[in-house]
Amino acid sequence: MITPEGTGIQDSTPIIDQIEKLYPEPSIHPDDPVTRFVSALIEEFGDEWGNKWMFHYRWTREVDQVASAGRIARMREPQASEPEHVGLAGQIRSRMADRVWFVGSNEETAPQIEAGFQDMLGLLERHLSTRPYLFGARPAYGDFGLWGQFYELWKDPTTGALIEGNAPHVVDWVHRMLWPRAAGAFEAWSTLEPTLAPILKRQVGGRFMPWTLANEKTLAEGKPEFSVTLGDEVWTQRPQKYHVRSLAMLRAKYAAIEDKAALDPVLERAGCLAGLRA
Repeated sequence: MITPEGTGIQDSTPIIDQIEKLYPEPSIHPDDPVTRFVSALIEEFGDEWGNKWMFHYRWTREVDQVASAGRIARMREPQASEPEHVGLAGQIRSRMADRVWFVGSNEETAPQIEAGFQDMLGLLERHLSTRPYLFGARPAYGDFGLWGQFYELWKDPTTGALIEGNAPHVVDWVHRMLWPRAAGAFEAWSTLEPTLAPILKRQVGGRFMPWTLANEKTLAEGKPEFSVTLGDEVWTQRPQKYHVRSLAMLRAKYAAIEDKAALDPVLERAGCLAGLRA
């Protein structure tokens, strides 16, 4: 995911895994193999696709550029004089605004990123309206990967207004995840499915999975750019090397599951199964 300063990209997976090893109880991994893997899939989606929402919104509009660059400059140099602060904020803004291509943001994809985020916000609001965390009464692996992006989105003017104005349960979740606690059990997939399955199908299977497979294929072929149809729109960007490794790690988690009888139909309906078996 994007670092808290919004100046680079960092995968949250190693950090979360290390913390889980140090403090295994209460666990962030459900015992049920379906919800356990879906949680890992959501974590991967948050890291590798959610950063597109955050980075695009933060560095494409003037109001967000100015607010973010100023905040980051103060965090870096809290004792700077006003002229020094203005200079540093300008440097940060210029540098980061020129890097939106890295997450695939361009004139063609910008409307897709924004429509996709707003769709996800609505889906997430519905899902969180009846539970405090993504998988029930305690935070799961997937919460941490997705929350990091939403926390950063919530801090910026444009997306902060969208979240505050349209998704009160998402706002509560963003605040709750600052001090997460296990207040009960994970839910069964049967109770999660009505509102979590649409997220899997429309966002993970509909957008992220075809994108990451196209990215992998492009790098294997040594091409400088790829285009992939997501829904009824074409997405074009330069390939990203890290995502190939990240996809391989997700496939390894899937392959390690001994009994996939209940999981595979869920992944098939979501449009994710073929890519994970590749």
